[in-house]
Amino acid sequence: MEWLILAQSRPDVGLILLPLLIVFGILMALGILIVKALICCKIFAKAGYCWAYGLLMFIPIANIIMIFMLAFGEWPIQRQLRRLEQWQRQ
Repeated sequence: MEWLILAQSRPDVGLILLPLLIVFGILMALGILIVKALICCKIFAKAGYCWAYGLLMFIPIANIIMIFMLAFGEWPIQRQLRRLEQWQRQ
């Protein structure tokens, strides 16, 4: 409550807090963006695709196509496993 009274009595406090909040918001957004990029790239790499496909998740329309590719396409790692199983049976 004291902070509210202080902010009302001194308008320059708002001029100081607003840029700090904007910088904090930008840093949080960048942090979340970096974490999302790492997660998407790791998912594509584990599926057997090139890790850079994860970066396509940031491009509109391409991200929808990539999700469908992951969900319904045959992953390279599955293809490799199938070949190894066929080779082992022979």
